[in-house]
Amino acid sequence: MFFCKHIEKLIHYRSTGKMENQLSFMVFDSAKEVQQEHWNEVLQDRNLFLDLRYLRILDTIPKKNFQSRYIIIYKDAFPFAIAYFQVIDFQAGVFGELLDSKINSLKSNRAKLFENYIGNNKDEVLMRLLTCGNNFVSGEHAFLFKDKLEKAEEFKIIEDLIERIGTREKLRGKVSAVMVKDFELPVLQKAKCFFNRDKYIEFSVEPNMVVDIPKNINSVNDYIALFSKKYRNRAKAILKNAANIEIKTLTEEELKKENKSIYKLYEQVFNHAKFKLVKLPENYFLDCKHNFGDKFTITTFHYQGKLVAFTSGIDITPDSLEAHYIGFDYELNKEIDLYQNILYNFLEQAITLKKSKLNLGRTAGEIKSTIGARAQELTCYIKPQNTVSRLVLKPFISFLQPSDWVPRNPFKEESLSY
Repeated sequence: MFFCKHIEKLIHYRSTGKMENQLSFMVFDSAKEVQQEHWNEVLQDRNLFLDLRYLRILDTIPKKNFQSRYIIIYKDAFPFAIAYFQVIDFQAGVFGELLDSKINSLKSNRAKLFENYIGNNKDEVLMRLLTCGNNFVSGEHAFLFKDKLEKAEEFKIIEDLIERIGTREKLRGKVSAVMVKDFELPVLQKAKCFFNRDKYIEFSVEPNMVVDIPKNINSVNDYIALFSKKYRNRAKAILKNAANIEIKTLTEEELKKENKSIYKLYEQVFNHAKFKLVKLPENYFLDCKHNFGDKFTITTFHYQGKLVAFTSGIDITPDSLEAHYIGFDYELNKEIDLYQNILYNFLEQAITLKKSKLNLGRTAGEIKSTIGARAQELTCYIKPQNTVSRLVLKPFISFLQPSDWVPRNPFKEESLSY
């Protein structure tokens, strides 16, 4: 049976390589080691999630099951593009429940042997996933080119890079699968030409939920006035509960005092997740606030003198606000419509900042659609590297694919439509 060495034994690595068309690349395994001037020459402040200040925060995650790779591509010795990869180890125990139903349906000697091996080796690394992109956020945050190229040309270069990085990772330790994420519909057809071949498996993941905010909206009340009577009354009842909640946007100094309590609420949400990736570092929110100032907001919700929820948001582009991580007290959720008040507070922040879009992220699609969010489909590609990974990937992909939910349209027909 094939298992991996723990990733912590494979750190500290830098290398160079050559590609086609006079391209070369340099690989770094730490954001601190990256040649910052060259990276920023390509970045040009176009993507906060590829900003080295943000990536250094992720570098503080313990290296036992998680590492990053930073690549600068050069053309004739000049910075040409940047790319970000993550290496994540999944222990066998994580797959136990996911595999149960699949193993029973496979009914093969190999599958039964595999099931028994997992049961007896829960702490062993079962799958090492090399991802081109960032597993902690949704959207296309994997690579950038200094100058605008045709998508087909970009994908050809990135496909070549992925093959070369994948080969190098296999030499350092065993890689089970390579994943490329997340493609939105406007570029999906170009992506299919390169990644949807015999080598790669195409699959959908939970969509981003995006709210389009009309230009003439100046408040949440203006926005819900566009709702039909049923949804308008529901929104008013939810917001009425907010009158008993103290909502406050924190300064960095205030966040320092609340940081431990905020992280505990984040852990509540993390522990409720059906499939746990890697936990954020304890100072993640504080470090983001310190590095990005007003572009990163932390809002707290106190009820009867107790911290019961928080939200984090990123002013990611001039036109959009990104709802980032949240945390809340599950026991109080129904009593005071806590989660839905969080959604309306995000909406209020976006309106105040004069944004035209609010990205609410994945999960809870039906609830988010009740405030007018629409689904923005996302597609990933994954390539298994060996026989065992093919067996593992079937339930893994099945789990990541969108669950069934009913989209709601809260708007009056004459106001907005999907």
